[in-house]
Amino acid sequence: MPAIRGVVIAFGVFLMLAATAGHPRAEIADRAVSRAFLTLLAGEESDKARAWELIETHWEPSFLPMALEVIRLTRSEEVSGVLVSIMEREFGAGLGHDLEAWQRRMWNAPEARHPRYAAFKGALYSLIDPRFSAYFDTVGEPLIRLDEIVWGGVRQDGIPPLRNPTMLAAEDAFYLEDDHIVFGLSVNGDARAYPKRILAWHEMFVDTVGGVPVAGVYCTLCGTVILYRTEHEGVLHELGTSGFLYRSNKLMYDRATQSLWSTMLGTPVVGPLAGKGIVLESGAVVTTSWGEWRRRHPGTRVLSLDTGHRRDYSEGAAYRDYFATDELMFPVPVLDTRLKNKDEVFTVLLAGHPEAPLAISAGFLAANPVHRDAIEGTALVVLTDPSGANRAYASEDVTFTRYDGDRTVEDRSGTIWTMDEHALTAEDGRALRRIPAQRAFWFGWHAAFPNTRLVK
Repeated sequence: MPAIRGVVIAFGVFLMLAATAGHPRAEIADRAVSRAFLTLLAGEESDKARAWELIETHWEPSFLPMALEVIRLTRSEEVSGVLVSIMEREFGAGLGHDLEAWQRRMWNAPEARHPRYAAFKGALYSLIDPRFSAYFDTVGEPLIRLDEIVWGGVRQDGIPPLRNPTMLAAEDAFYLEDDHIVFGLSVNGDARAYPKRILAWHEMFVDTVGGVPVAGVYCTLCGTVILYRTEHEGVLHELGTSGFLYRSNKLMYDRATQSLWSTMLGTPVVGPLAGKGIVLESGAVVTTSWGEWRRRHPGTRVLSLDTGHRRDYSEGAAYRDYFATDELMFPVPVLDTRLKNKDEVFTVLLAGHPEAPLAISAGFLAANPVHRDAIEGTALVVLTDPSGANRAYASEDVTFTRYDGDRTVEDRSGTIWTMDEHALTAEDGRALRRIPAQRAFWFGWHAAFPNTRLVK
């Protein structure tokens, strides 16, 4: 792998050198800088010396993202040492070789993007997977910072999505115990269960549920499972796992344009589709136990162990060490200490009010099974059953006072409402819709939505 990487990097440098002909002097200088950083990974020693000289002589703040990318990937202590020395001299930060501290420092300052940074990033990561270059070929005006897009350590779809996976009837799922965690959903009455023990290895399923094309996206690092309808204004977007992260949250990509998509927002954020007004409709998912989901939905179907892949699908095997501590695998700009990093929160982001995210501590909801709240004038109620499963509904002008932990909810007028996965329905036929919402780790939700309102 190192030898192959060196050859490919050298070829990438050659391509960038050849591309300078006929370009204005300033652009040639910019290209020379990005070439210099690539040379530090693959050039001869004499070339590296000239690269260090160019970088040091012409240093400007926009070089920092490229320097950090090289430090992260190089195996040369000399290369990382020289770059750190230059960075320390320029910034006086006293951070030494603490790469995560440098990243946090950079991310908490205004973005300084070099004119060739996107091209550099594409050339650099195409050495790992040639498909990566397309992510950065046509960045246009990205909706997120390019220096916050971090490689997650795998190739495109290196964590393979489950596409049209095999499903079993509930009575045939002998591999599941009642206390195993599943992510449950129902679309047009089609109830499905996706066990965490399987989905953690794949992080996405792409399927048709209730006649609707959907993608369920599980970011194991930040604890979210979000369901999206993948057809938007007549266009079906075929989504996959990009291999990159933004604030410790996986970025999706679409096959047609190779645009990068935000998992949290369901919208393209980098590439040809960014800024085009595409926002996928989200659906409701509940995190619960297999026994509780099956009791509520005896006709449910559930993922088969026959995925076409060989993994240890036993309960708790995937990401065991990561889930066992409060430590992060990838840094984020800011941590909020009101809760522990991986404390679970129930999160709501209304489509009409993306500026007003809400997070409610799962512990708080367990102690308050009927929680009334409001987001920008939209009243809602969160109901929590004894398994710890949370569901949110638009409550409008109804004030709910009691929940039996099963299917019956009572309002303050004494009217009885029946709860299902789609709505609360009153005896007189009135219906209150389910609000899409999901669990998340506190650090991941706060990283994506720093202005979130927390209830704990």
